[in-house]
Amino acid sequence: MAESYLVAVILGIVEGLTEFLPISSTGHLILAGGLLGYHSEKAKVFEIVIQTGAMMAVVWEYRRRFLGVAAGAFSDRASQRFLMNLLIAFMPAAVMGLLFSSFIKSHLFFAVPVALAFIVGGVIILWVERRQNAPAARVLEVDDMTWQDALKVGIAQTFALIPGTSRSGATIIGGMLFGLSRRAATEFSFFLAVPTLVAAGAYDFYKNRALFQADDIGMFLVGSIAAFLAA
Repeated sequence: MAESYLVAVILGIVEGLTEFLPISSTGHLILAGGLLGYHSEKAKVFEIVIQTGAMMAVVWEYRRRFLGVAAGAFSDRASQRFLMNLLIAFMPAAVMGLLFSSFIKSHLFFAVPVALAFIVGGVIILWVERRQNAPAARVLEVDDMTWQDALKVGIAQTFALIPGTSRSGATIIGGMLFGLSRRAATEFSFFLAVPTLVAAGAYDFYKNRALFQADDIGMFLVGSIAAFLAA
């Protein structure tokens, strides 16, 4: 049991350190889990669920923003537009995840596909950063985004369903390509992590609940807390 908790702590730290950098937390969890000998079907679920711990770091960091949006959800137009944009951006990955999650787990949760995705993602990031004559950002702040902007970022997020493709990298780079400033793209990527990671973790755990016993709760808690603190 102590060894399992140590694995949970290590993977939680890996998750927290990689979730909000454009380097794919899921990909690094798959590789770290393989090195630690933790790569069963239960491990695949664990690697998705503890992302919720990292997401809670976003909630804490932006707690005033979220409290303000919650308070104005029924009266403030800006808060309503923000929530609608999050919902619109969330939907493409949610739909694609429901359709292809089983296929992705069966065929892509392995070292070679992850390594290939690392390489392709890195090349794309370098290209975007070094491109010449990039147009000036059209959207400077998250509150300036339209529903079309949110939809485009949501479509970019669907690429992160491929293990090794960074969710934050896909949404930030995608947002910048679609006219968002670096600041707006980064903040919206962080905000979008909340519904995306909560839904992914809850759905995957529910779908695979038969794999787990009551004794596994401790490992999930330890991994999630480690992910939160590291993030």
